[in-house]
Amino acid sequence: MSAQSETVGRVQVVTSHGAVEGTVAHGVERFLGVPYAAPPFGARRFAPPRPVEPWDGVRDATRHGATAPQSPYPGALGALLPTATVLGEDVLHVNVFTPADRGADLLPVVVWVHGGSLAHGSNALAGYDGTRFAQDGVVLVGVNYRLGAEGFSVLDGAPRNLGLADQLAALRWVQDEVAAFGGDPRRVTLAGQSAGGNTVSAILAHPSAPDLVARAIVQSGPLSAQPAARAGRITRAMGKDLGVPTTRAGFATVLPEALVASQDRVTAGATPLTGGPGFALVLDDDLVPRTPQDALVAGAGSTIPLLIGATTEEYRLWFVPTGLLGRFRWWHLAVARRKVGISARAVRLFRRNRPGATAGELLGALATDVLLRVPLQQVADARRSAGAETFVYEFAWRSPVQDLGAAHAVELGFVFDGLATTDSVALAGPDAPQSLATAMHGAWVAFATSGDPGWQRWDETRPVRVFDGEGDPVVLAPRDDERAALDAP
Repeated sequence: MSAQSETVGRVQVVTSHGAVEGTVAHGVERFLGVPYAAPPFGARRFAPPRPVEPWDGVRDATRHGATAPQSPYPGALGALLPTATVLGEDVLHVNVFTPADRGADLLPVVVWVHGGSLAHGSNALAGYDGTRFAQDGVVLVGVNYRLGAEGFSVLDGAPRNLGLADQLAALRWVQDEVAAFGGDPRRVTLAGQSAGGNTVSAILAHPSAPDLVARAIVQSGPLSAQPAARAGRITRAMGKDLGVPTTRAGFATVLPEALVASQDRVTAGATPLTGGPGFALVLDDDLVPRTPQDALVAGAGSTIPLLIGATTEEYRLWFVPTGLLGRFRWWHLAVARRKVGISARAVRLFRRNRPGATAGELLGALATDVLLRVPLQQVADARRSAGAETFVYEFAWRSPVQDLGAAHAVELGFVFDGLATTDSVALAGPDAPQSLATAMHGAWVAFATSGDPGWQRWDETRPVRVFDGEGDPVVLAPRDDERAALDAP
């Protein structure tokens, strides 16, 4: 099916919609911008994803496909989190990386869903290159989906969660087409980070998940969804900003780039931790009837093994580069803890465990646990009671870049074993430990291949694999006093 060569060559695969031509080099075939749904513009704007129309001849899959309408990250974050821009309307596509010499047996598949607050990111970013997964015998499929106002507006006359519907359409495409690329549709691991982890958790809770997914990985993903009234705040703010009604017809009169400009204006200064208007999954009767956390705790997805975790210092991505860390005062912490219902006893415990910590550092540690670590462990506990296989990790290696530490997204270069990419260097620096990338990437490959990442499943001892670059130990119940204090009613 392909020729082995260390120089770049061409290779073709025939899908049910038509033939695609990609490249082959270093033992890996790559097919970029392969459509899984029709372009979601024109009459298809703000509508569910539609099937791909077959094409004649051979479709070029040697270059990245169009990126969803978006803008770069603002300010200091833009230097750490890159943005790729490829113009065009055919934004619903996948990138496929597969071994060139794959033999007769079908291989495990990882379907990757990128993060970016549901408003940024794409499968064209260098950090999501799937070469190392393919070289290790795993077919990597990176998904593009609608972002921002195009994918997550709350509009009268339009379905909710269109970006999530796109991801489900991509998973159905994988079931139908991945065997042509050497992948086993019965061994699909759905993985995502940040907002991508959020949507993965929602898909894991969806009734169709067992037909589409064999395993799941959630990296630093909030397990949340919001009522339409709350999730729709950004839509209403954009409607006011643009002077158009918050209806499908009203938003359809606005060019995609004008919607992006408006969402930038109304979200200025907002972050996932400090609040403000932003895009979110919306509770609705169709795709997200309950929050992913509530659904998973109630037993949804319990037949699907899950690898789940977070970084130790998630908050530092938003607090350090922006200068917010030094601007928080103790009264900010007092107000925040009352607002979200954190007890004064829990704050005293966190402070006692971190001698010398600033108000910003304590607020960030509390936010990391409240938003991510405690909910994921609550899900792990519920899944253990249901007999479901769950493996928990924590990424603790501290990046020296701008004193980011073990911040949100620093782990990505290690998971993809791509420390030399510009994306990874921006977050982890040029001297990040290869041994840690080998360990973490190897665990992800092992989980996708066999369902076992290499340490014991979650049980009453609460085992957590801590990827710290200094032995990467399994630690039983780390910081469990803090978890229990926040988990208490």
